[in-house]
Amino acid sequence: MSMKHLPVTNLGVCAARSPQKFSVRKHDDGAHFVADNTRIRFNTEFTPGAPEMDDICFEKAGPRARIFFDPATVRAAIVTCGGLCPGLNSVIRSVVMEFHFNYGVKEVTGIRFGYAGLNPANGYEPVMLEPDRVDEIHNDGGSILGSSRGSEKPEIMVDYLVSRGINILLCVGGDGTQRGANAISKEVARRRLPIAIVGIPKTIDNDIMYVQRSFGYVTAIEVAREVLDSAHNEAKGAPYGIGMVKLMGREAGFIAAGATLASQHVNFCLIPEIPLVIGGPHGFLNFLYKRMVGRQHAVIAVAEGAGQDLFASASGEHDASGNIKFQDIGLFLKSRISEHMASAGLPVNLKYFDPSYHIRSVPANCGDGILCDLLARNAVHAAMAGKTDVLIGLSNEAFIHVPIAEAVARKKRLNTAGDAWRAVLASTGQPEHYSPA
Repeated sequence: MSMKHLPVTNLGVCAARSPQKFSVRKHDDGAHFVADNTRIRFNTEFTPGAPEMDDICFEKAGPRARIFFDPATVRAAIVTCGGLCPGLNSVIRSVVMEFHFNYGVKEVTGIRFGYAGLNPANGYEPVMLEPDRVDEIHNDGGSILGSSRGSEKPEIMVDYLVSRGINILLCVGGDGTQRGANAISKEVARRRLPIAIVGIPKTIDNDIMYVQRSFGYVTAIEVAREVLDSAHNEAKGAPYGIGMVKLMGREAGFIAAGATLASQHVNFCLIPEIPLVIGGPHGFLNFLYKRMVGRQHAVIAVAEGAGQDLFASASGEHDASGNIKFQDIGLFLKSRISEHMASAGLPVNLKYFDPSYHIRSVPANCGDGILCDLLARNAVHAAMAGKTDVLIGLSNEAFIHVPIAEAVARKKRLNTAGDAWRAVLASTGQPEHYSPA
């Protein structure tokens, strides 16, 4: 098996000794530091005797014994972009605490309202982030810095960093945010500036490549499960009741599938990765009808990106991040289900739930809180060591440095041949595929 290493960009020689102190033992040998040549393999599964396949490995994240920046000269900044997500405040807090207490960096700036805050023309003054100011923010949802979609010209954003003397920028967000971070990195490199740009992956959709789990995802599943359980109660509380819940997931069905498994009350899980056919003897509506006749109730979890090809035409509109605005598959199915059941003489009681914004604006749960802390601190370690144009990923339970260009080249999708989706099929009893004939 051949192994390909994805190299990380470094600003230069790490001449300073890290101020990190990991042990009070008299003869600490520095074993807690991570060497630059330590690698993490991406693929762990293999079949003996099978044809060789290419594999890739990543530089392991973590504190380095020697760092690029002198902490006394560092002016760090953090920006949160895109939609809200559980754990944003937790990340901000841990970034500030790591810089302040473990590296001795006293100046950490919060950029307000996403990349818009890096354009002076928008008038969003930054805020100083000190330990006392962020001490309790992890208990609250949202982001104390605010967030926004959309991009600004890299030249303007780099001009801003230079004017403020900022030499480390941590960018918290999904693939659109990381594309912006990559553009900033390229402009910084073009000018040959000693500024580190490090990404922290944030998306409840969990669709960033080389990131096993992004923060906020487990909290989203937990809250979604509560809604699905309520939908189950509503469905069983009325004759021929149907509870339908629309969940986030534009192009990946991780939330819908995860919440389905967590709830165990879902009978149909509809995701973008599986084509949705609603008519015909093997279409969704007929399977739902059979379920209603046999069991008199049903629960449906549908990802927002499922079945978009069922609409006559796309909306043609884009949001500020350039994403196509999807049609509302939940309202579409609500109408079609009611029509189909009425024509079949079955008077269903359909209750429709759309908890999208509630799910993403709550505080992080314990699992995500831990992940937020580790992602944040590893981002600080990477930046202090002069790593740039890099994203902190999670692979095989290890934190890694992923070149941002590699992370945003394509999106991660739910493997419909994998264990998780097979578990969804086993739990729901739904067909593997829908077809018109």
